[in-house]
Amino acid sequence: MWFLAYFSVLLEFELQYNLHFVPCYQVWDLGGQDRLRTSWATYYRGTHAVIVVIDSTDRARISIMKDELFKLLPNEDLQTAVVLVFANKQDIKDAMTPAEITDALSLHSIKNHDWHIQACCALTGEGLYDGLGWIAQRVAGKATS
Repeated sequence: MWFLAYFSVLLEFELQYNLHFVPCYQVWDLGGQDRLRTSWATYYRGTHAVIVVIDSTDRARISIMKDELFKLLPNEDLQTAVVLVFANKQDIKDAMTPAEITDALSLHSIKNHDWHIQACCALTGEGLYDGLGWIAQRVAGKATS
């Protein structure tokens, strides 16, 4: 599953006029189906983050995910985008660990993008806020208000 995230900042005021910055994401779910991949580039302009959701139990398709990731990263419109990989389904026995996924995707070979892999479980929400928080920290300076 592939997502592109645009980042903006909403200003939230409290009664005492304390200023808080609240991250606001506009997310495009690009889907991973073969027939949809040709339209992905339509959504790249203005992207601050690429979020890849890996099914940690699906060892058979990990090489496809790697190939697709390395096809999209050189795109000019994604040159400043950070990459977040969610290693989903960590609650399932025999799921690949984040370290195994890092190796399978060759994430250490990504030199032109900040990247992070986050263990998560979409069913419980565990790890999701940590991953999105990582994005917020990395793209805060690039945000539009």
